[in-house]
Amino acid sequence: MKVSELAQKAGLKAFNPIPDKEIQGVYISDMVSDIIGIREGNLLITLQTHKNLIAAANLVDVAAIVFSRAKSPAEDVVALATKAGIGLLGYEGDTWTLAKKLVELGIK
Repeated sequence: MKVSELAQKAGLKAFNPIPDKEIQGVYISDMVSDIIGIREGNLLITLQTHKNLIAAANLVDVAAIVFSRAKSPAEDVVALATKAGIGLLGYEGDTWTLAKKLVELGIK
């Protein structure tokens, strides 16, 4: 599934232009050091909204980043992600509910 399709089906809010990458899997973590070892093309779900997250996500070429619990990144974080070609999305609910929704949509 492409990121744009997921955003529409899951009701995700876009914070920046979203490169329409194919989602290869999902990784959930709030520790930036964990992100460096994930597989390319994974959707990253997190509560973290700082610049270091964007740098780590860029190293592994994530499909996009989704902030759960209505977290919003600062403008400088959005600008950095946009420059790196990383789509930022927001989800109003909690991470567990989002994870269940992703499974229901066939993303694992």
